[in-house]
Amino acid sequence: MAGPTSPNFSLPDEPDWPVGDARPIVFLLDAATPLEQRVLEGWVTRHRPADFPTTDLDRVQIPPSRGRRRKLDQRLEPILATDEDPLMAPLRVAWLRKGEFEGVHGLGLFDVLTLSDPRDPDRLRQAWTLRTDPGRCRVVAGEPARLSELRERWRMAGGASSGETTGLADFVARQAALALERAERRLRGARYKVPRLVKEDIVSRPAFRGGVARLARSLSKPLDKVAAEAEGCLKEIAATHSPFVIDLVAQGIHLLYTRGYGENLHYDRARLNEIYSLAQRHPVIFLPSHKSNLDHLVLQYALHEQGLPPNHTAGGINMNFMPVGPLVRRSGVFFIRRSFKDNEVYKFVLRHYIDYLIEKRFSLEWYVEGGRSRSGKLLPPRFGLLAYVVDAYLRGRSDDVVLLPVSIAYDQIQDVGDYAAEQRGAAKATESFGWFVGLVRKLGRRYGDIHLRFGEPVSLRETLGPPDESATPDPDAHSLRLQKVAFQVCDRINRVTPVTPTSLVTLALLGVGDKALTIEETMGVLGNLLNYVEVRGLPVTEDLDLRSSEEVLRVLDHLVENGVVSCFDEGPEAVYAIRPDQHLAAAYYRNTIIHFFVAGAIAELALLAAAADEVSDAVTAFWDEATRLRDLLKFEFFFAEKAEFLEETRAELASHDADWERRLATGGTEVRTLLHNVRPYNAHRILRPFLEAYQVVGDTLAGLNTAEPFEEDKFLARCLALGKQYQLQRRITRAESLSKVLFGTALRLARNRGLIDGDGGDLDERRKEFAGEIRAAVRRVDAIDTLAASRRAGLLD
Repeated sequence: MAGPTSPNFSLPDEPDWPVGDARPIVFLLDAATPLEQRVLEGWVTRHRPADFPTTDLDRVQIPPSRGRRRKLDQRLEPILATDEDPLMAPLRVAWLRKGEFEGVHGLGLFDVLTLSDPRDPDRLRQAWTLRTDPGRCRVVAGEPARLSELRERWRMAGGASSGETTGLADFVARQAALALERAERRLRGARYKVPRLVKEDIVSRPAFRGGVARLARSLSKPLDKVAAEAEGCLKEIAATHSPFVIDLVAQGIHLLYTRGYGENLHYDRARLNEIYSLAQRHPVIFLPSHKSNLDHLVLQYALHEQGLPPNHTAGGINMNFMPVGPLVRRSGVFFIRRSFKDNEVYKFVLRHYIDYLIEKRFSLEWYVEGGRSRSGKLLPPRFGLLAYVVDAYLRGRSDDVVLLPVSIAYDQIQDVGDYAAEQRGAAKATESFGWFVGLVRKLGRRYGDIHLRFGEPVSLRETLGPPDESATPDPDAHSLRLQKVAFQVCDRINRVTPVTPTSLVTLALLGVGDKALTIEETMGVLGNLLNYVEVRGLPVTEDLDLRSSEEVLRVLDHLVENGVVSCFDEGPEAVYAIRPDQHLAAAYYRNTIIHFFVAGAIAELALLAAAADEVSDAVTAFWDEATRLRDLLKFEFFFAEKAEFLEETRAELASHDADWERRLATGGTEVRTLLHNVRPYNAHRILRPFLEAYQVVGDTLAGLNTAEPFEEDKFLARCLALGKQYQLQRRITRAESLSKVLFGTALRLARNRGLIDGDGGDLDERRKEFAGEIRAAVRRVDAIDTLAASRRAGLLD
């Protein structure tokens, strides 16, 4: 068999000789082993035109992209210092997996057991592959460039003035490596579009070096120490992608999530490909909801399954434990500290890292909520990383940045028991290897399906206008714009979150309190809710078919299997109810869709206020009460701007009664008729748990001595104790109202109203007024509950 340097030896699909008769040519050879060197040398020998003189041809090795790093070939420096303008042509050997172009994905058993990457074989495996299957060895040619063009790029990047070449050789080698990455990506596909030489690229930038120098002066520290600290921070933060680990982790993710969910991951593949097309023009920031520790994993698997590259995903440093941390870092996760506001060097490095990813159009990902939702509702957005991205855009690092809202919904999750415990006051479990093993064990049960939904993208250019590097930033205006963007993303996540069978069944069961229902009774409650969902065109999962008793029974059985619902089947009919200690777990599933029902629930309570005998102007009373409730619950739900909220409320009333405006304007019995026409009543099952939790906080706050200092932890403990007392006294009727999460949100509202550390002698009185406002809202919920019970009993048509 002819050797790789023989004129008779050839590899399939070899690239052409660069640019016809361009001369002289310097081939920049990226070779990790002597065999790769011989393969590349053989390619040059075979493809050199007969009339191309060897004197116009040179070969120089650059530091290899794989294997042990070597110093730059010293022969490159004199070539760059000459007056000639050679064509610099990069070459590399790419090793393919067996069947890579026949649709074979992932790693083989041998690869996994030996932790060896078939795309980065050792010397022995290279020789064996070349002898037995030469089609898996390909020569890759990067886009060539004239030396004069590279010099100009280097100069524009701040390398040096004309005539100097110090540092040019390293720049040329990096440019060659990047050109080869692009060429190899065209060969392998988009899945392995990962950055190389990130640290070298960022550290060599003049803006980075200048910033480090300024930091050293401002911190009064030696330059070399600040530079070393900055490089250390960059190493701590940056992801270090490995195609082998990307495949390994993807296969591990599949094994992990299918333990609990089978092959039931649903998403729109065409939509995902559209998003990737968008990512070719602008950086795309994936901003998913955060319900489970599986969220990032299932999104990453969906991308991998579609042949798309992994996102650069921000992870908390608490997840950087062995062996998970090193694996996920090499599959695209970059770790950031929980707190670093006083660390100027760290903030500087993080900003430059985000700038780099935005400039290079790499897709990013993080949770806009910051942490996992313990209640099921979308949490208020965190602005930290989003502020870095918006700042990079406004400084012109990209002509646009696209924020992509992503909803990740589950029929059930394995974390819900832990969330319920935390809402009762238990401490959050610390992430560790033992914690990870426990997570895997929990996935041994059936949890249903997973649903990925992609919302309407938010363009920063359309939302904030074009970038203007010369503009003087206004901190207040910038903060408001940032909040607007974040809330827009959250609103769009909510809009595409699908109604699942589990969420609707738990909504129905929680709405009847502690009462147990037969299958027929459950279907009766679900019928009204299904009508509501269908009339409003709410997003639903593929399997929402709760008008059949078989499907309702299937959902209930799954809830029974996971301990959320109890079944008593010793009588003539089986009856189902939320287990006594599982109301918070059931409420978690209900709360994932609760935002769709809030406007209607508020309208019901506002109609009650407008229907009171003492009201002379029903229209004013209605809108005042609706606005008051919106303000009371503003930290609990994502409300639209006031004008849009009022329009949503009008649409809600119109869906129940086309003549609602005349009835409301007439007042009195006409308002009560309008309220009677509302179907179904939702305020008691939607707003009661929140308002009862707020009542506990209001009463606890009203009982405090205003002269004593406020201690939040002690206050929340008192709320939990008072809530338990109220539950035993039946002063609150929903067990899910006893939630540390809900108490915390009510406390946030009280602080916003100046009721915690407020000044003045009227603090005690204002706290009592706050508690009274909440009690009035709860009384109206009681009235709606009575109307709903009467309708179920047939006493109200």
